[in-house]
Amino acid sequence: MAGLRTRRGSGLPLLALSVLGFCLMLQVSAKRPPKTPPCPPSCSCTRDTAFCVDSKAVPRNLPAEVISLTLVNAAFSEIQAGAFSHLPLLQFLLLNSNKFTLIGDDAFTGLSHLQYLFIENNDIWALSKFTFRGLKSLTHLSLANNNLQTLPRDIFRPLDILSDLDLRGNSLNCDCKVKWLVEWLAHTNTTAAPIYCASPPRFQEHKVQDLPLREFDCITTDFVLYQTLSFPAVSAEPFLYSSDLYVALAQPGASACTVLKWDYVERQLQDYDRIPAPSAVHCKPMVVDSQLYVVVAQLFGGSYIYHWDPNTTRFTKLQDIDPQRVRKPNDLEAFRIDGDWYFAVADSSKAGATSLYRWHQNGFYSHQALHPWHRDTDLEFVDGEGKPRLIVSSSSQAPVIYQWSRTQKQFVAQGEISQVPDAQAVKHFRAGRDSYLCLSRYIGDSKILRWEGTRFSEVQALPSRGSLALQPFLVGGRRYLALGSDFSFTQIYQWDEGRQKFVRFQELAVQAPRAFCYMPAGDAQLLLAPSFKGQTLVYRHVVVDLSA
Repeated sequence: MAGLRTRRGSGLPLLALSVLGFCLMLQVSAKRPPKTPPCPPSCSCTRDTAFCVDSKAVPRNLPAEVISLTLVNAAFSEIQAGAFSHLPLLQFLLLNSNKFTLIGDDAFTGLSHLQYLFIENNDIWALSKFTFRGLKSLTHLSLANNNLQTLPRDIFRPLDILSDLDLRGNSLNCDCKVKWLVEWLAHTNTTAAPIYCASPPRFQEHKVQDLPLREFDCITTDFVLYQTLSFPAVSAEPFLYSSDLYVALAQPGASACTVLKWDYVERQLQDYDRIPAPSAVHCKPMVVDSQLYVVVAQLFGGSYIYHWDPNTTRFTKLQDIDPQRVRKPNDLEAFRIDGDWYFAVADSSKAGATSLYRWHQNGFYSHQALHPWHRDTDLEFVDGEGKPRLIVSSSSQAPVIYQWSRTQKQFVAQGEISQVPDAQAVKHFRAGRDSYLCLSRYIGDSKILRWEGTRFSEVQALPSRGSLALQPFLVGGRRYLALGSDFSFTQIYQWDEGRQKFVRFQELAVQAPRAFCYMPAGDAQLLLAPSFKGQTLVYRHVVVDLSA
């Protein structure tokens, strides 16, 4: 018992000692200074700020509470996506006086609290439209004194509450790529310091805010390959029938007139039907009194007229065309005068005659022999000023102009176009109040002539060695001229209203075309180029906004 009491008594001093030691530890702990926040060697940090010089990358081990970061004289040139996402509380970011050349897409993602961003005195040439994505709280942005030459459209769209913008000291090229900025500055509530153009010369030192929008000519066009038809053809004729769009193509290699139908769902030309035609040179559709007819002109074996039977859904032969009158057809032209339908056939044989046919009740009948013994190559119907005219081109003499006589109900020879004695084809167009003729030549330059009231005068010559196809056409107010050749690619010209001439616009990879045909198909504006030597190509006319 005595031993037991001695052990219990010795435990009390040990307990007291332990309590005293614990209290001393608390006192020492209370007097220890706070732990220093992490800070890279190149930075000076406080609890919520960091100032970094000569950093080799965006510092990673910074205090999580940092709301202000400055990077100066950094030893790297690119800021990648999400470079600051580890500092979500940042409100102030200054990246001045570095050598940054690239700031990637979403470089500032994750900085939803950032209010001030300064990127001055760097070597930045361009920015992406997504550079500032995610900065919904940004109010002040400075890109001053960089080498920015342009800014992508809508680059400031994510900055909903931006109040101050500084773009001074950049080398802005005030072309179409800057047009959007002029519009944005005129309507935004953001205050922007004056910005000046460095180029082009006509805008140099002009204030961007003062540039008139009318000075920007930013809409251009292009012909892009849209569909390839894997067969040669020598003519193409679009037509509407029962509210559907079709095109008839003469294919002597396939011994057919091929009819294609426009598919408004697939937005393509699709096979529809074929008319047997072993030596077809032209397939001319005509819709007369809601009935569809196709005049099939052939070099050999006679020419015919086919009728579409909606009951059997096939073409059936309606009648022959007199082979003694039309021996070697080369072109067809269909037109309407005073309510009556006609078609004319240009005959290129030595013994044939270019002839006019008229629709009467249930068929087409010979109406007039126009131009015998002249080896005609092309016809062009012109209905202007209430005076229908037919221009007949021939390889043996100058084109002849016929005018319709309403008393005789026939064409009467009116005169020749003596300036071009060897035109393969003649096409016409109007620009403003003036009438023009385009004359293609196989040897020598093709010609553009303007009617001067009593005669035609030459206004332009176009190099065109080997040309058998030339066609002016109008697309949405823009006038073009397609000029083909057997020896080179096709040239597209555009009409310059100020100079009253065609200027070279685009080259198309079409060789040996035999026609050009403009065909609007819904919202698609198409140019068909049937080729004698290769595939028939379909180009689409597109409008390009260079300011986009």
